[in-house]
Amino acid sequence: MMAKLSREERDLATSVERGDWKSVTGVKGERSRYQRYARATFKKDRRVNIRISGKDLEALQKRALEEGIPYQTLIASLLHKYVSGRLVERAA
Repeated sequence: MMAKLSREERDLATSVERGDWKSVTGVKGERSRYQRYARATFKKDRRVNIRISGKDLEALQKRALEEGIPYQTLIASLLHKYVSGRLVERAA
C-alpha cells in the first residue's frame, strides 16, 4: 500500500524528479565557517554579577529545568538574544 502524499510532498518529489535540486559545493568550508561564528558567539570570557528577586531566580531555574539546561546558560542565552535583537515578546 502506497502512502498518500500531501500536496507539498508531491511538489517536492516532482521538483526532485525534474532535476531542480543541485548538490552544494564547499559544504565543509561553509560548515567550518559557521562553526567559528557559533564559537565566537557563545564564547564566555566575561563575568557579570547581578541582583534579582528570589521569585525571578526561582522562575528562571524552573524554566531552565523544563528546557534541560543550567539556569546560567538560560540567562546568558536570553541576554544574547536580547542584544542581538532576536528576543521576541509573546502577547499576554
